[in-house]
Formats: sequence, structure tokens, C-alpha cells
Amino acid sequence: MLYRRQCQRNYNQSMVPRFYCPIPLQSGRTITLPPEAAHHALRVLRLRSGDELVLFDGLGGEYPGRVVDAARTMRVALEDWRDTEREAPLALTLVQALPAGDKMDWVVQKAVELGAATIQPVQAKRSVVRLAGERADKRVGHWQQVAISACEQSGRNRLPIIGAVVDLPHYLGMPRGENDTRLLLSPQSGARLSALPRPAGGVTLLIGPEGGLDEDEEHAAHSVGFQSVSLGSRVLRTETAGLAAMAAILALWGDY
Repeated sequence: MLYRRQCQRNYNQSMVPRFYCPIPLQSGRTITLPPEAAHHALRVLRLRSGDELVLFDGLGGEYPGRVVDAARTMRVALEDWRDTEREAPLALTLVQALPAGDKMDWVVQKAVELGAATIQPVQAKRSVVRLAGERADKRVGHWQQVAISACEQSGRNRLPIIGAVVDLPHYLGMPRGENDTRLLLSPQSGARLSALPRPAGGVTLLIGPEGGLDEDEEHAAHSVGFQSVSLGSRVLRTETAGLAAMAAILALWGDY
């Protein structure tokens, strides 16, 4: 609910509100919004009969619609499906070592806004936060809700993947994508992002925790195809580094 309240504070009345709706959608049908979306529409945005909105199911495209009933539930008449895509032209994967506190919420929200296709949380040796079992599952579920809210706000019609929390060695042992470019941000690297050739496939960014990756972890990452690059002479915080790199990549090779 925190991110829905933030969305409301930034809500511009001239914009048509968007809602993720994970139920079968079809042009010409009248559907009832799921309870959480209905509560947000009724109690937060205070939509009424006749108001316009947009629904999407996370699989691509969107349905414009109009509220036909705004009593205790909200019913929406769907119009023709629109094949609208706002995805980044590069498949971006952010592999983020868990930061302290609730910084991961910020990372997920902003990475989704920027266009990340996948966000993979990992636990490194120097990660302050340690998650496992039910606690890890709950945090991933929370981050999925953060991602949904970010898609609603940013106009994306496809939900990004939020991976389960895994230890870094386990992640490094996973198969890599074909033609995938793997980058490890390191302030000690002499290689600049701007000097790299245009990627032939997707891009994976590995970001260490507050204390950085240790030497063994960096060697392990290099052994499976990660190359170290720098964003400049300044040392960025863990919650800033991946987002800055994503923005730079999109400026160099994406839709900026």
C-alpha cells in the first residue's frame, strides 16, 4: 500500500489511471476489478461512473475502459485491445546483491521504471541482509507488488520477472542467455561502459552490496563471463550503481 499512496501523491488528474488486472480480459466485456485494484480506484483515486481507465494483464498490450458501476465494487466496460508496448529494446537483467534496510524496494521500483526485464536478488558475502525460507518468499512477494505498482505508473504492459533470492555462487552457476553481455560494475576497473561495443543480445548487470564483492566473488564472476566496467571515477552506492548503469546503457544502445 505504501507505493500506491506514493502513486496517488504523484497522480496527475489529466492522466488516465492504469491498473494491473490478472484476470481474463476481452474487448466488449464488462468485468469486476479485483479487490485491491477496486479499493485503490474507489478509495484512493475516487473514480466514479463514466471515468476512463486502462487495464493490463501483464502479458502485453492494454485495454482502455470506462467505469460503469462504482458502488462497493467497481465494474469496467472494456474497449478494443491496444497492441501497445513500452518495453526497453534491450533485455536488461539487474542482479542486485541485497542492500541494507529497505533499499531493495527503491531499487526494484526504479529498475522497473527504467525498463528492467528481470531483477535477480542475490546474497553476497558482505550482504548485511540475509533472507531465507518463508521470510525470503515474503520479501519477493512484496517486491513483486512494488514492480506491479511501478508498471502501472510507468506505462509498462509486461510484468518483469522478480527472481527468488539465491546465494551469489548459486546464481553464477546458472546457465547464461545466448549472446548475453555480462557486466560487473567496479570502480577499480579501467574499462569504461562507453567503450564497449553494442551488445548482440541482452545485458546482465551484477551489482555488489555496500561493501562490494570480495576478491573471490569477483574472480568467480569473471570465470563465467562477467567483465568489469566502470561508470567513472566516483564510487556509487549500491542502490545507485545499477540504476545509473541501466540509464547509461539505454542512452548508449537503447531508446533514449
